[in-house]
Amino acid sequence: MFHLGWFLDGFRVPSWNREWSGTSDTAWLDGGFYVDLARTLERGRFDYLMIEDSNYVPDVYGGSMDVYLKWGQRAPKHDPTVLATLVGAATQHLGVIATVATSEVEPFRLARLMQTLDHTTHGRIGWNVVTGSNDRAAQNFGHDGQARHDDRYDMADDFIAAVRALWDSWGEDAVVMDRESGVYVDASQLSVPEHDGPHYRTRGPLNTIPGPQGHPVLVQAGVSPRGQRFSAKHADTIIATGSSIADMKRLRESIRAHAADQGRDPDDIKVMFLVEPILGESDTIAREKARLAVEERDRFIDFGLSSLASVTTTDFSQFDLDEPLPEDLTTNGHQGQLHDMVSSRRPLRELAVGAWAGADEAELVGTPEHVAEKMAWMMQEIGGDGFLLTSLTPTRHYLDEVVDGLVPALQRRGVVRSEYAQPTLRGTLREF
Repeated sequence: MFHLGWFLDGFRVPSWNREWSGTSDTAWLDGGFYVDLARTLERGRFDYLMIEDSNYVPDVYGGSMDVYLKWGQRAPKHDPTVLATLVGAATQHLGVIATVATSEVEPFRLARLMQTLDHTTHGRIGWNVVTGSNDRAAQNFGHDGQARHDDRYDMADDFIAAVRALWDSWGEDAVVMDRESGVYVDASQLSVPEHDGPHYRTRGPLNTIPGPQGHPVLVQAGVSPRGQRFSAKHADTIIATGSSIADMKRLRESIRAHAADQGRDPDDIKVMFLVEPILGESDTIAREKARLAVEERDRFIDFGLSSLASVTTTDFSQFDLDEPLPEDLTTNGHQGQLHDMVSSRRPLRELAVGAWAGADEAELVGTPEHVAEKMAWMMQEIGGDGFLLTSLTPTRHYLDEVVDGLVPALQRRGVVRSEYAQPTLRGTLREF
């Protein structure tokens, strides 16, 4: 069996001015569209909804904000922790993961926020740990730019150590609620961690009660060499990509080896690969939908390239669309993603309009039965642990195709859950 999650590309306008957009151009503003999306995912027994975030208006593509604002991608965008609260209140089983950058908040604030959300969701909250990658975001928080790539991970190691110290500052028996003595909390069960690391200081103790999970679930997306070591040390589930099934298998095995080196059980880390299935009532219909999707994205090439540019901090407008990227291209942004793009040796146009489907052997196009069979085969080849479905422009129509078509086909094969069995997100992830 394997796990299913949904990667949401931010609390932003999901789809507008397209077929099946409906009212999503405005219905996202109060979270209503995404509450509907979360309820649909829960109907499909997904493990979790992961909400990406960024705190800047990009201008890397063509040196301008114009393309990003034209498409409503990356901006405007709301705070994901607010959406996590709304989704948690509207669902009973679905995990909710909110992105917060370690470079944009202090450890105490983050520790308190996540424990509060763990209570309000009854143990279904997760924190997507990002270190920051874009200089514009750093400048919004009073810095000249982002620290060096590997240094950011060193800082995040210290950040998590501080947060864990705060989460552990309450003993298991601290809350006594003894009516006879009139004592709510036994003060002797609290410690003052006084974390004083190389990058962060915080006194403690935390001023709120530990949540149902103790420590909220941690998520990471680092696939660079330094990112893999960081993920293997801290993460409960990892957002991963790969240009081929062989690459996916190698990445998962590498992370599991790093986890074992850290003294962790590799099975406690679920590596989830991003995919965007294209479904139809017949394989012919699905292939035509895929062709039309590529045709649309080819017309709107700046949409795809600007999205890739913002996370890799690389202005792709300067390169020939019909040539592979230069092999010596580097970045202080998302190194793993840029590495995958460069090493694929595919023309830039293909990366912009077709990279969501992966290599030919990993393309998920066809009837629900066909795609379900392909996904089961892929997991068998990779070794686990699951898939993160996604769409840059999600619609209710697409969600229904997935949950009412693909998920039942997977359930009939016995490869995904048919019912929830665990009360917390961590329990759901470790169920199998």
